[in-house]
Amino acid sequence: MTDTVAEMNQVMAEADCLVGEQQVQAAIRNLADEITGRLKDSNPLLFCVMNGGLIFTGQLLPLLRFPVQAEYLHATRYRQETTGGILEWKLQPEADMKDRIVLIIDDILDEGTTLCAIADYCQAHGAKQVLTAVLVDKQHERKARPDLKADFTGLDVEDRFLFGYGMDYKGYWRNAPGIYAVKGL
Repeated sequence: MTDTVAEMNQVMAEADCLVGEQQVQAAIRNLADEITGRLKDSNPLLFCVMNGGLIFTGQLLPLLRFPVQAEYLHATRYRQETTGGILEWKLQPEADMKDRIVLIIDDILDEGTTLCAIADYCQAHGAKQVLTAVLVDKQHERKARPDLKADFTGLDVEDRFLFGYGMDYKGYWRNAPGIYAVKGL
């Protein structure tokens, strides 16, 4: 256990802070304004993608200026690893999404395989429209679909292994108060 703590403290000590906490907070406020402007009269159903979307969703929700039905789901490809595998549903959505606008909230758009699979699931279960909101869009050419973009994006960040504000490194540092990149990754 202490080896893990020492390793994680070393990762943080050597990490590069790409986006500071104040800049992240400003991005979340801007996203809240944008989402409010677009969805305030549409009675959307919001899904927080666990675990990564937890911190972002928790900070975004109080800034939305309209009544919100917020639920969660849990699908993963990483399972505490640093590379993705097959999509695994840990908890499928239970809320009725038929004829509703669904907003999926997640921490990061990396390749987008998980986000696309969740959006496809919601569409197949009757959603009128599926929108996505991510705190971070990692800039690279490996997206699951050509020109894949979230409907609402807080920050564009370079293609490195990121952690903080919900994103983790081997299951740790989701709580880091900014967006960090692991040294050498």
